[in-house]
Amino acid sequence: MTDLQRTCLHDLHVELGARMVPFAGYEMPVQYPMGVMGEHQHTRAQAGLFDVSHMGQVILRAPAEALEALVPMDIAGLAEGRQRYAFFTDDRGGILDDLMVANRGDHLFLVVNAACKHADIAHLRAHLDGVEPVADRALLALQGPMAETALARLVPGVDAMRFMDLRSLDWEGTELWISRSGYTGEDGFEISLPETRAEAFARALLAMDEVAPVGLGARDSLRLEAGLCLYGHDIDATTSPVEAGLTWAIQKRRRTEGGFPGAARIQRELADGPARLRVGLRPEGRAPMREGTKLFATEDSPEPVGTITSGGFGPSLQAPVAMGYLPVELTKPDTVVWGELRGKRLPVRVVPLPFRPSTYRK
Repeated sequence: MTDLQRTCLHDLHVELGARMVPFAGYEMPVQYPMGVMGEHQHTRAQAGLFDVSHMGQVILRAPAEALEALVPMDIAGLAEGRQRYAFFTDDRGGILDDLMVANRGDHLFLVVNAACKHADIAHLRAHLDGVEPVADRALLALQGPMAETALARLVPGVDAMRFMDLRSLDWEGTELWISRSGYTGEDGFEISLPETRAEAFARALLAMDEVAPVGLGARDSLRLEAGLCLYGHDIDATTSPVEAGLTWAIQKRRRTEGGFPGAARIQRELADGPARLRVGLRPEGRAPMREGTKLFATEDSPEPVGTITSGGFGPSLQAPVAMGYLPVELTKPDTVVWGELRGKRLPVRVVPLPFRPSTYRK
């Protein structure tokens, strides 16, 4: 893994006994000695600390209306100190990447996916001025029902924040950019801070009984139980936001006025419905069905009608869970389709998403 980049917390991960793996061009912790199952359950019960410094952080000093030319979201109506989920679309209505956009007053702050960050920055620069990649700040995520209690010991005032708020707060003379958000379905925070202070801050959190380090393995199972899309798996340039069930993220003004790439297709699908939809899936039995598993309408259908895009074991449910795309006529809850696992077809039931209700602080 000598050609991989490392985050500023790499040595801490190794010290904590992490198993490191390649991910999005970085050497990242997939799990710690507690194990994926333990880390998942600890995050659901207390608080998990994730290093997400591999993700891209970007300051955008361009008018909010300018960014609206690239995303189907209402950025101009985003209040100062608030954050919004967004996605870049292409001219065919496909999703180039999903991201978070925050209004910090005199600029916008964007967080984009690690695997897409260089393409995203190039995309922004091709259309907008004032694009400033942030190269010297780490990003941590503290997630779980005890996240507020733990973080408030270090940073008083975070308890006043609500879901999708973003504040600049002080910790021992260091400016932290804190949002009340995350990607686990749990209440929690994402904290951007200077790389030079990241290890000390992480150690201060990990010294608390409630906080444990969590790797990519549990991060994936947590977001899957929450029914959240992983870019490059559940969404990509071949999927539209409507197919992906992300229409909730497109505000009413943008639905009607358009003015973003792929608007013709997206508005058409909003009006008439798409041909397929992302759905929740519960394989019957104990065997997980992973990404790439083909789905069939019947046990003996010759051709598949869909594919699983994310799948695994849901520790909170003690059962396998998955997401995938099916023709609209097969997406009603309790519809049974068949997944092909090691040459054998097994029943899979369509269920609503998420698999586990979120606990965001509204």
